Amino acid sequence: MVRLVFVDVDGTLVGKDGVPACVFPKVAALRAKGVRLSLVTGRPGRGETLGYARLLDPTGLHVFESGAVILSLSRDPHTPPATPLGVEALPEEAAQEAIRLARRLGLPLEGYTAEGGFYVEGDSPLLQAHQALLGLSAEGADLLRLEEPLVRLQVLADPLAPLGAFLECLPPELSFHIAESPGMPGVRFVSLTKRGVSKLSAARRVAEAHGLSLEEAAMVGDGENDLELIRAVGLGIAMGNAPPSVKQAAKKVVAPVEACGLAEALGLLE
Repeated sequence: MVRLVFVDVDGTLVGKDGVPACVFPKVAALRAKGVRLSLVTGRPGRGETLGYARLLDPTGLHVFESGAVILSLSRDPHTPPATPLGVEALPEEAAQEAIRLARRLGLPLEGYTAEGGFYVEGDSPLLQAHQALLGLSAEGADLLRLEEPLVRLQVLADPLAPLGAFLECLPPELSFHIAESPGMPGVRFVSLTKRGVSKLSAARRVAEAHGLSLEEAAMVGDGENDLELIRAVGLGIAMGNAPPSVKQAAKKVVAPVEACGLAEALGLLE
């Protein structure tokens, strides 16, 4: 029996026009049965994305920054609305090496901190479009001179970007995760976290905090960065818009995001 459901954001919960209305009743039905739902995303835990987490489970545990940050939500007016359950900072020297590499290759770069900071280098149209997608404004900064520790770096790569050269030269202390979003077609979002930090590592911590194993969990996702978690849970579900590799790894395949695929996936668990 599935008692915990992990849900990706872009291409799973959110499509080109936001969250399809058909998702809301299915979320309510599962929560009424005592099933916990947990957002698991590469996005930061702020703004619109934090709202998505509250939609799934307003007092739950949710994974952000590709596994580098786990937040515990609360309705208690006397406590912070979101407090960290776990934070995994980037190794400082490795992060600096990756920043210099992105600069040399001319790749648009974002930096995210444990305290919720969102910083960018340069004024690339991709960086501006991503801020609009997130519903957040970033602060321009020299990422080598931040006082706060970085938990994640992210490169935004269009089809002509030298992404291969970037990935080949990354320091071994870092892991990379590649994702896409229906809101920015053709753009690859390459997240860098501390090696060993991923959606899977964070999801395991969330399950343990609920007193559950991953065998008692389901994962609904659409991207290559969801693959290892889809394989690790008791029920891995791929969206219809997922690439073949993700569909092949999943035990179930549902409709695309715009055709109520997530509602279909959640309905399987009622």
